[in-house]
Formats: sequence, C-alpha cells, structure tokens
Amino acid sequence: MAGAQIILIVLYCADVSACRDFYRSLGLAFERERHGSGPEHYAAALSGGAVLELYPAGSRGETGMIRLGLTVSQGEVGLFLEPGDHILHDPEGRVVDIHVAS
Repeated sequence: MAGAQIILIVLYCADVSACRDFYRSLGLAFERERHGSGPEHYAAALSGGAVLELYPAGSRGETGMIRLGLTVSQGEVGLFLEPGDHILHDPEGRVVDIHVAS
C-alpha cells in the first residue's frame, strides 16, 4: 500500500450529544468510550477501518472547522435524502458532504 491511510478522525464538540445524534442520523453507530482518566466520548467505526470520534471541546471551547465527506446507503440514513450528493452542516457548523448511494 502506497501513501497514508486515515484511521482516526476526532471532532471536538461543544454539544457532543447533538453531534452524535446528527451523525447517527447519517447511519453511524456510536459506542460510548473512555480511555483511562480521559473524557467520555463516542466512537463509530467506518468502513475501511477508520474511526470517527466525538469528544467534548473541554475548557478550550474551540471546536475547529473541518469538512467531512461521507458515502452512506439510502436505507441506513435516518434523514430523508434522495440518492445523490448533498451538503449538510452538523450542529457545530462543520460542512458535511454526503453522497447517498441507492
């Protein structure tokens, strides 16, 4: 395999529950996790082995901006989205490009 492969994406969220619900509506299945004395957060396995984690922003209060792109199956999405490409925003204002496969 040439090059790098993304295995982890961490989103810092002011409202972790709202973000979890948004990404759940796109078909992601989150598990609650806590590593040692770190903060409680949520993790969802993506196809290909990558993991998307949602962490509380904490005292920094900075959530940062990122643009994500996801392909989802129409039957697994909790939102009504026609097959094709859509641009959504998560509760923190991040742009999420969605390709809905039929």
